Amino acid sequence: MAFIKNILDKMKPTFSEGGKLSAFGSLFDAIETFFYVPNETAKSYGAHIHDAIDSKRSIFFVIIAMIPAILFGMWNIGSLHYAAIGEATTLFGSFFYGLGVMLPKIVVSYAVGLGIEIAVAQWKKEEVHEGFFVTGILIPMIVPVNCPLWIIAIATAFAVIFAKEVFGGTGMNIFNPALVTRAFLFFAYPAMMSGDKVWVNQSYMDSIGGPSADALTAATPLGQLGAGETVSYDAMDTIIGTIPGSIGETSFVAIMIGAVILIWAGIASWKIIVSTFVGGALLAYLCGDAADLNFQWWEHLTVGGFAFGAVFMATDPVTACRTEGGKWIYGFIIGALAIIIRQFNPGYPEGMMMAILMGNLIAPLIDYCFVQSNINKRMKRAK
Repeated sequence: MAFIKNILDKMKPTFSEGGKLSAFGSLFDAIETFFYVPNETAKSYGAHIHDAIDSKRSIFFVIIAMIPAILFGMWNIGSLHYAAIGEATTLFGSFFYGLGVMLPKIVVSYAVGLGIEIAVAQWKKEEVHEGFFVTGILIPMIVPVNCPLWIIAIATAFAVIFAKEVFGGTGMNIFNPALVTRAFLFFAYPAMMSGDKVWVNQSYMDSIGGPSADALTAATPLGQLGAGETVSYDAMDTIIGTIPGSIGETSFVAIMIGAVILIWAGIASWKIIVSTFVGGALLAYLCGDAADLNFQWWEHLTVGGFAFGAVFMATDPVTACRTEGGKWIYGFIIGALAIIIRQFNPGYPEGMMMAILMGNLIAPLIDYCFVQSNINKRMKRAK
């Protein structure tokens, strides 16, 4: 990698203040810090990192933790597709098929989001905020795999502008931008965001004279549960992830591997993760089993976006609680609210998105209460 550093060092004066291309200094800074640790820490006033590690490094560590879920999700797309059309395939055949489906979505997400980030940074003459490196990969992972690219582009632009930049950029937003993207899609294009279908390539089916994709779609466990139908997947399917669903949300095992990585690295709060699962488990148990639908209370934690949201989205250090005691309450509320929405709103079987957004909304209040309580205790001791 030394040759890349030499190239960047030679180009840097051209993009520095006074250089011919100084107007594009923010873009060069983003490229340089993508490859190498910057000489100084992030300048954003909203950066949540307050120690020796730079926020760019921590963000890339989150991406590493998501790799198991990404890889499994890509394989799962291909596996379900070939199973639906009754065609045999190999492990790599399924994976490369899923890669072909997801790669355009990832490219669109990054192109639109980073394009806006770079434009805003150039306009404000600041460094490019690094937060979208995580958001850009989260968005394709939480939308249905049959979601059109143009819809993803519109929703991504909306989230970056109205859920992030208007608040001041990375570290200043009060809502998770990736979840705002999904919320926008859910309310603006509800037919595309039912989230209960597995994608089958219609152009491929047409080329072989096969049936329409609608005849080959398969409902997710939550889709079946919300419709009052018997769930046709056993518990092991939901744990391993060989079920229909958004790319990042199907494999409970892959998500837990990511959780271990984040907790080990000190990036995500284990208190939020644990309390979210406790809150969800308690409410699911109190609501009772759906034994007649072949669905147990603990399976709520392994299907849909519950585990993915608890590990990768509820723990977002910008929008989550920062006080240690507040993290327990914050996670518990998210987990409990997700199950409440699932159980009492049959038209919306997936409740994790709304639960986390509601958690983001009340996180500052929870932190304020804990901070104020601590202040009052100290004042009493001082008297």
